[in-house]
This record gives sequence, C-alpha cells and structure tokens, in this order.
Amino acid sequence: MPAKDLYHDTVKNALIKDGWNITDDPLILSIGKKDLFVDLGAEKLIAAEKSNQKIAVEVKSFIGMSRINDLEKALGQYILYREILREKREARILYLAIKQPAYEDIFEQPIGKILLKQNLVNLLVFDEIEEAILQWIQ
Repeated sequence: MPAKDLYHDTVKNALIKDGWNITDDPLILSIGKKDLFVDLGAEKLIAAEKSNQKIAVEVKSFIGMSRINDLEKALGQYILYREILREKREARILYLAIKQPAYEDIFEQPIGKILLKQNLVNLLVFDEIEEAILQWIQ
C-alpha cells in the first residue's frame, strides 16, 4: 500500500466535519491483477433524495519543486482512477483534494481554468489549518 499524502488526515477530518462517513481508507480499485489505491471513499445520506451520495477522494499536497509537475502527475492519476471507476460502474464521484494556495496558484490561472472549463477534474478545496472544506468544484 502506498504512503499517505501529507494532508491525508487533514482531508479525512474535514470530510467528517462536513458530515461524511469515511467508508474506505484507502478505497481499493482492483483491475485485472493490479490494485490501485484512492486515498478515501466516503458517503453521505442526502435526506431530500433519500439516498446516499458516494465519493472517492484523491489527496494531493502540491509541495514539489514545480506545481506544474505536481499537476501533471495528479491529473494522470486522477484520470486513471476516474476511468477505472467508470469501467467498474462504481457510483462514486471522484474528487482531487487540494489546499487553497495550490488551488489559487493553479486553478485560478489560465492553465487550471482550461481544465475546469473542460470539466476534466472535480476539486475539493480545503483549508489545511482549519481542516475544513472550502469549495466543491464539479
């Protein structure tokens, strides 16, 4: 099993504070003879719909020497996980969890706006100090 991201527990705590039930830590995606590990699986009862909403969350710290390099790696991993979830007909929405400064530095700039405009990635933006979810971007 791979090592946990620096902000793994921060995002887990933020989800719990937001009313999510952590169902998997990690969420294991088996395909063929390979196992892949999404950081977290969670669900939340949506009373109005009388059903559970299920998500998968991949946490990324973006603390490398280059945020663009970190983005390239994170996006590749995100797309791989998203397509496996689709193939397995998992009823989970995949999110990439990033802290607020990384969001501002990447997704409020032209390169990130392209990704959001094309709906290539769902984001969960969190505050690492308060352990709080600031934005859900889908």
